[in-house]
Amino acid sequence: MEVLPGISEPVFRFSIFAAALIAMALIELMIPRRKLSAPKLKRWATNFTIVAIDTAVVRLMGALAVPLVAVAAAVHAESNGWGLFNVVALPGWLEFLLALLILDLAIWFQHLVSHKVPLLWRLHRVHHADVDIDVSTAIRFHPIEIALSMLWKIALVFVFGPSALAVVVFEVILNACAMFNHANIALPRWLDPVLRALIVTPDMHRVHHSVIRREHDSNYGFNLSIWDRLFGTYNDQPEKGHDGMKIGLEQYPAPEPTRLIWSLALPFGSKPGKH
Repeated sequence: MEVLPGISEPVFRFSIFAAALIAMALIELMIPRRKLSAPKLKRWATNFTIVAIDTAVVRLMGALAVPLVAVAAAVHAESNGWGLFNVVALPGWLEFLLALLILDLAIWFQHLVSHKVPLLWRLHRVHHADVDIDVSTAIRFHPIEIALSMLWKIALVFVFGPSALAVVVFEVILNACAMFNHANIALPRWLDPVLRALIVTPDMHRVHHSVIRREHDSNYGFNLSIWDRLFGTYNDQPEKGHDGMKIGLEQYPAPEPTRLIWSLALPFGSKPGKH
């Protein structure tokens, strides 16, 4: 699939991913919000190895069965007339906008459920166990959670039938926004509330990574901030302030979460740990 003339979907997706990652990493160096508590090189080696494994898992899913990636599922749904948007005629711009909103709400809901269902929390705590939060945390998800997330998106695609372009654009926006709101960057004080009216900012999402349960059970959004406000899960600021708050999960202090094998094995431990 070509997203732009001469530019394939994988090339487009990787280009935006790399550009956002490099941009956020550079801004973190120039205007960091917090001092990191663990050696950055070791954390990044672990987090980026995890994302490499995640990518291999998704590619394997696509190789085993064509519809087992969200974009391919959208093409498959359209060719078979599956999904709401392939049945109900809507203006193209409206269908595109609704698809982005529906997918974003669905990811917000998936994130909420991953905190409430013990089995899913076992997987998701790999993300939360990171002892610092920066752009690399945005890609630190257990491979099984990534596979389940892809299956969830595929199910949504078959139900709603968004275009393949809408799915690509949504996933690119989602990844870029996740890297932005996980980044350890200090936005100007006047800018944060302006941006937060629409999208999730680093200060807003950082609250979600607090060791305090009532704080990490809030601010589930990755892209739009409206869902947390609408459903009553919005938390404006951390109790101890952004400089005083502690990141991660209390029962998993450093250095264990910075280790690759420990992180991959975390969901299979005998003790699920306190949520």
